[in-house]
Amino acid sequence: MSASREGSGRKLGAIVVALALIAVAGIVAADAIRLGAVRTFGPGIGPRAFPWAIAIGLALLGLANLVVALRGKAVEAAPVEMGPALWVIGGLVGQIVLLSFAGFSIATGVLFGMTARGFGRGPLWLTIPIGAALSFVLYVIFTKALALTLPAGPLEKLV
Repeated sequence: MSASREGSGRKLGAIVVALALIAVAGIVAADAIRLGAVRTFGPGIGPRAFPWAIAIGLALLGLANLVVALRGKAVEAAPVEMGPALWVIGGLVGQIVLLSFAGFSIATGVLFGMTARGFGRGPLWLTIPIGAALSFVLYVIFTKALALTLPAGPLEKLV
């Protein structure tokens, strides 16, 4: 493939990524609009605050990517290493599957352990329990201090 065709393909790819980011920002903003306008943490801070912050951030990233792409300064992406990516994707799938019956702590511990493995850190027999312990602390903070509901499993039923 010629250098100009590679460059135009890279430019098109960067434009597609930019437009996808802007589209996701629009979806998040639409969801934020549908949320209730209850203020619980002070002026302007409620259920809508974080979705709006995420939507604005995604829109800004999308616009910045679009400007870079249109200027023709898109850089070549690094090759994706499938092994680590599959560990992280496997952790996400594991969390989704386990969440309903194993609860937040165990499911998120599996995600933590498999993501750590994907990044080349520690054996699973060590990283999964560490992730579960950290997730259990987060579960207690979110459910007790913030009164939020997270999926409970056998570990969470201890508190």
